[in-house]
Amino acid sequence: MKISATIITLNEERNIERCIRSLQQVADEIIVLDSNSTDRTQEICEAHNVVFEQRKWEGYSATKNHLNNLAKYDYILSIDADEALDKELMEAILATKSETNPGVYSVSRLVNYCGKWIKHSGWYPDIKVRLFPKEGSTWKGEYVHEELSYPKSLPVLQLHGHLLHFTYYNYKEHRERADNYSSLTAMKMHKKGKNASFVKPYFSALLRFITMYFLKRGFLDGIKGFKIAQISAQSNVFKYKELRRLNNGRK
Repeated sequence: MKISATIITLNEERNIERCIRSLQQVADEIIVLDSNSTDRTQEICEAHNVVFEQRKWEGYSATKNHLNNLAKYDYILSIDADEALDKELMEAILATKSETNPGVYSVSRLVNYCGKWIKHSGWYPDIKVRLFPKEGSTWKGEYVHEELSYPKSLPVLQLHGHLLHFTYYNYKEHRERADNYSSLTAMKMHKKGKNASFVKPYFSALLRFITMYFLKRGFLDGIKGFKIAQISAQSNVFKYKELRRLNNGRK
């Protein structure tokens, strides 16, 4: 089989070259769909001879589905700009290309958080389906945390190796993005008619911290594990306060 690798970007100049270089070993084409970046993303992509298109941001699912439609080949390898394949995963993907009855393939994501590889905190192993047939596969989800719908008749096979995720370079980035996701999640919950009591933000935050730091053994990730649990808890407070604000009709 042949593979179209797909990437969505917005101001990813610090990540995109690493991502593209890892894909060049396994993909028969690489397509970047950019949401009008203002940094050097386009320049870097064009220097590596990928298919580069720009389109107004329409949300994760709509953007990824448009990107799927651009793919020339029967199988799609969906990857984020801040991700890269390690050598073992490259070899595993290359092996699938000669299979006579390919299925749907999941990968294990390993997160690099502020310079440290995270092996606990509920962040590992982070199993994601990323290699799948173009036909019959669509991304679903209106606001955030898009999910892939794929042909259920096909087996889901786990590939060896890791998808390396260079997620946050500092704590400020983590907090800003976590709050952004929390805001989008609150909008999704509000649309579904969900409610939150006055104490829900704080109870939920405490439970999140205990789960990530103690039950998921985040303490084994050192100070980074503490910060992951702390920021995740803070964003839970933000999420439920935002839901209460939306439910009460406040601006």
